Amino acid sequence: MPNGSLSLAAALHLLAFDPGTGKPVGAHTALLVRAAALTELAQRGLLTDSDGRPCPVADAMTGDSALDGLLELIGESRPRTWATWVEYQPRLTEHAVRDQLVAHGYLRAEVRRVLGLFPLKQYRLERTDLVAGMREDAVRVLHGDQPVSEVSERDAALVALAAAGELRTVVTLKDAKLHKKRITELGERSGGMGPVLEKVIAQVRAALAAAVTTAILVATTSSSGT
Repeated sequence: MPNGSLSLAAALHLLAFDPGTGKPVGAHTALLVRAAALTELAQRGLLTDSDGRPCPVADAMTGDSALDGLLELIGESRPRTWATWVEYQPRLTEHAVRDQLVAHGYLRAEVRRVLGLFPLKQYRLERTDLVAGMREDAVRVLHGDQPVSEVSERDAALVALAAAGELRTVVTLKDAKLHKKRITELGERSGGMGPVLEKVIAQVRAALAAAVTTAILVATTSSSGT
């Protein structure tokens, strides 16, 4: 997994870490990674839309174990909508992507014991300079003067998903308000290969945003009740 071959899901997983501390800061990484995997598979034409549900192309393979695992899962499961797949067992994809990143030296696993007894595995960023550069590139896409029509579909999807998933290492709350129009245009650019794909990716982004909002409400309600 050299730098240039990072999947969209892997790139967003890395961007959920703070390069300064090496620690994760993204609270909804599983949802974001699943949405990114669905987006990339749709962009690459390996998932097609069948009455509002993703359908793998026959014998489709990417060579990426995390993406291929998702293709297999969708193919072997009962039909579900794109929005449902954002939330259906997203940690399966997150863990597959994370294992890849550990295996290729982007992340490292650390084990510490809670109360001196119970092992707890945590992950830290190894390639801090790389991720800092990735973040600068993403912020440049959001803030830059480059016309949206000239932004690659992958870069457009990365920023649009980061905004939908409230990934504040890339799109701050202030950015989300000030650059709302450009974020919308980048989201439309993500599905630039045709109206069907544009609709599919819009559904994935909307589902991600809704799932994150629900997760925040649940967490807020739980904390206020304790």
